Amino acid sequence: MKLSTIVLSIMLGLSSSTMAQQKDVTIKLIETTDVHGSFFPYDFITRKPKSGSMARVYTLVEELRKKAGKDNVYLLDNGDILQGQPISYYYNYVAPEKTNIAASVLNYMGYDVATVGNHDIETGHKVYDKWFKELKFPILGANIIDTKTNKPYILPYYTIKKKNGIKVCVIGMLTPAIPNWLKESIWSGLRFEEMVSCAKRTMAEVKTKEKPDVIVGLFHSGWDGGIKTPEYDEDASKKVAKEVPGFDIVFFGHDHTPHSSIEKNIVGKDVICLDPANNAQRVAIATLTLRPKTVKGKRQYTVTKATGELVDVKELKADDAFIQHFQPEIDAVKAWSDQVIGRFENTIYTKDSYFGNSAFNDLILNLELEITKADIAFNAPLLFNASIKAGPITVADMFNLYKYENNLCTMRLTGKEIRKHLEMSYDLWCNTMKNPEDHLLLLSNTQNDAQRLGFKNFSFNFDSAAGIDYEVDVTKPDGQKVRILRMSNGEPFDENKWYTVAVNSYRANGGGELLTKGAGIPRDSLKSRIIWESPKDQRHYLMEEIKKAGVMNPQPNHNWKFIPETWTVPAAARDRKLLFGE
Repeated sequence: MKLSTIVLSIMLGLSSSTMAQQKDVTIKLIETTDVHGSFFPYDFITRKPKSGSMARVYTLVEELRKKAGKDNVYLLDNGDILQGQPISYYYNYVAPEKTNIAASVLNYMGYDVATVGNHDIETGHKVYDKWFKELKFPILGANIIDTKTNKPYILPYYTIKKKNGIKVCVIGMLTPAIPNWLKESIWSGLRFEEMVSCAKRTMAEVKTKEKPDVIVGLFHSGWDGGIKTPEYDEDASKKVAKEVPGFDIVFFGHDHTPHSSIEKNIVGKDVICLDPANNAQRVAIATLTLRPKTVKGKRQYTVTKATGELVDVKELKADDAFIQHFQPEIDAVKAWSDQVIGRFENTIYTKDSYFGNSAFNDLILNLELEITKADIAFNAPLLFNASIKAGPITVADMFNLYKYENNLCTMRLTGKEIRKHLEMSYDLWCNTMKNPEDHLLLLSNTQNDAQRLGFKNFSFNFDSAAGIDYEVDVTKPDGQKVRILRMSNGEPFDENKWYTVAVNSYRANGGGELLTKGAGIPRDSLKSRIIWESPKDQRHYLMEEIKKAGVMNPQPNHNWKFIPETWTVPAAARDRKLLFGE
């Protein structure tokens, strides 16, 4: 071969190699959030098939990996995965010696990184610390600070490096409002920093140390709103996206509300902002095209195109291999959750709780009084439209009866504080009726918000009471609706007297602000008001009481009502039809 031919061949080879190196790369980043135990297309509570689930997410993920190449697909989870279904409870507390199902599922699916949700923290140190160790990929929380070291308790960020050469750095954060909901022993040794300042500090470190091509925010914090204090915002994802330059994508969650937008940050750069909401019904997908260039002998990538979308997975076929792999775990939890613990003579519904006394809510209130021997009990409906059918009652039904792993507490409150607590509850719950045609309930266009579902405010803050007889006059202004008539045993009610009150630990710690803003108790005084707290979760004790009774016939207490009834009864019927179609 001639020398000129050899040289030409070498040049052509170098040219084609260079061209290959200069080729654009397209990557896809997939977020799940607020999965809440929805791993399989089976609802362990209702014992029926369910839409969504990680089994269906996996179908989509594997399809994208085949199309785009495994190294061009990134999988991220945004927390609130340890709580929500009996299968989560089983691996958290019933069989804690086994690998947590939330670790097994995420590991099997090949996640690249995850962050922590408030309901993950709610499980307690013993559960979430074990889960952290079982994950085969990094768990992030830049603003979860170890009080001993003043450094992040887990990794603040992580740079994912795959064979495509692109450096994708993910910064994880958690809503800092944890102390508003959860008792300190659950998060002992930790503090939770305000998100904007934490993001600015972490961004500076990432840019200096990592020099990534893409920077992703993975925030378990809602878009905007929630609790706002001088120290922090509960929902700060919008604020971080806009005020902290550097993010290409902000994946978020916590508020259970689907969101897809492109926001301009303070330097005028577009930031893709996505939230697929909850229960593995959708995923968020950001698609980025990057162009390579060599700077001082080092390969760098620049984002040339970026899009974001929410993809529905509700009806995708569940991955067969996924189901087969986890069938032993599914069978074990079915056997446990299907255990019969008692019998109800009648069907009870949460929806009745919004319109007055209900057998559903009053059953919980009465059991709280029985367990604690308190004078008065508070409780709110935790599920929008759940029911427990007449007939055999199983362990699974207990997750419909009481959704969360709250403990049960007894507190000391004055009569005045009890009334003010209820005043705030009914102000969140009820409209102030000006005429007979007005709504009874405080409704809003929130049907797409999985936490509000047509209400203006969160229904898990609609506390009613047992142990007292009272009226709620919905024609009166806020703060003046509740009139307590007497104790339900016939004794007088005294606003200056101290009473023992049964509440869940979420409420006792200040959750919903009914005791702080409502009753006017300083937050730092709440702990001193708690005179007893159950060692186990409230659901456990409710279950034990039902076992003890064997057969129950839950009925409304008829200890309170909305007035004037000539207005409220027809208004309740209209609102019931609007919310529930009946």
